[in-house]
Amino acid sequence: MSTTDLSRYNNDWFDEGAGVIKRTAWFFINALFFICPLNPLSGLKVFLLKLFGARIGKGVVIKPGVNIKYPWKLSIDDYTWIGERVWIDNLDRVEIGAHCCLSQGAMLLIGNHNYTLPTFDLMVDPIILEDGVWLGAQSTVTGGVTCRSHSVLAVQSVASSNLEPYFIYRGNPAVKVKERVING
Repeated sequence: MSTTDLSRYNNDWFDEGAGVIKRTAWFFINALFFICPLNPLSGLKVFLLKLFGARIGKGVVIKPGVNIKYPWKLSIDDYTWIGERVWIDNLDRVEIGAHCCLSQGAMLLIGNHNYTLPTFDLMVDPIILEDGVWLGAQSTVTGGVTCRSHSVLAVQSVASSNLEPYFIYRGNPAVKVKERVING
């Protein structure tokens, strides 16, 4: 088994977007008020996210047990619902549109590693959820993906490429299974 020369490993280009004091303060706020399931107060969570630089619209609901990496790289538009145990691992920008639903345990995972390099370099790309997107329970969206208007990612599915508007996707990798028809 060969060893990798770690002196060649360099992700100095990665910008966390805040200094060590702000990141440390957020770590504790996130643990105490977001990840901890004992805080049901959505309004307090919205206030704290805004305090740390997130852009949050009106009527946003954030349920208990949510984990958010960097609020200063997060935007959530009006009347969006973030369910229990959602994980927003936003090493890069995450934009969530209006009237979206991120169901229980859904994950937005920005970071990945380049497995073709011996240094396993970090790779990050933003995630965009346009208006009306619904992520099913325990589904995953990876970095660089845009979920177009009113697309649906079914329970436990993985979106590693863009989702077209008004279609339902299922599986790993997620494939288009049918059109989403909204009545009324």
